[in-house]
Amino acid sequence: MSLKQTVVLSGKGGAGKTTLTATLAKLLKNKIIVDADVDAADMFILMKPKIEKKEKFKGKPVAKINQQQCIKCGKCMDLCRFDAINLVEGDYKINEYMCDGCTLCDIACPVDAIDMLPQIVGEWYKSKTNWGDMVHAKLYPGAENSGNLVTMVKHQAKLIAEDKNIGHLLIDGPPGIGCPVNSSLSGAHYAILVTEPTQSGLHDLKRIFEVSKHFDLDNFLVINKYDINNEMTGKILEFAEKKDMKLLGKIPFDKRIVNAQVNLQTPVDLQNNKELKKIFNEIFKKFMENIKGE
Repeated sequence: MSLKQTVVLSGKGGAGKTTLTATLAKLLKNKIIVDADVDAADMFILMKPKIEKKEKFKGKPVAKINQQQCIKCGKCMDLCRFDAINLVEGDYKINEYMCDGCTLCDIACPVDAIDMLPQIVGEWYKSKTNWGDMVHAKLYPGAENSGNLVTMVKHQAKLIAEDKNIGHLLIDGPPGIGCPVNSSLSGAHYAILVTEPTQSGLHDLKRIFEVSKHFDLDNFLVINKYDINNEMTGKILEFAEKKDMKLLGKIPFDKRIVNAQVNLQTPVDLQNNKELKKIFNEIFKKFMENIKGE
């Protein structure tokens, strides 16, 4: 079975990306759920996964000076481009949060007084939910390498999909347009872009669309809270039409969606809200119709 990957993205956080992904996860069959927003993972709140496997994730090594061997020549500080080395009370010390792990100081040290030490920067998990397997992770506060951790999460999800003959990865991507977003898009087939009808929302949509097109993906659009600004919604639709971006649906501003989140639910879980269920089901149906047979 050919494995397809769909990434749900937004140009910024808080646009409704995770809520939409969790809702689609409850409607899509034969998939692995992936939370690739490792810097601020929160999809587990809605999916309530039971962790079956937990592994540490190593980041780039960080330099450390052996004070007993150091001859205080200062070459390391002079060469460090990241200003990570400072002279503190007569000793050269490395700020691990500023060290980029480039190893230049280690190479340049004339007495081999610097070691490159591996760092544990996060964890990744394989879990079970009521809607299928889920792979997710968290990056420790202040740690880097979120792009590599996203790559690890996707790799582990692919292994599960191959083992269980599952045909789809549904990925809750990171916000913005940075390194972890590029990692989430690598190897993907479809991108669902979520935006809001504001000037900044349109600006962010344009940015994330350009990133997505770089990977030659099919792009789909969902406008969240479309009815708070009909003029901006119109401008977003004009942009989508110009860029041949397929509209999957428009979600209204509705306090019942907020209430669902407060109760750790998605909109399709709530009772007595046929209108909202219909909107989200239509988004899912239209998406499946567009990718069917590919």
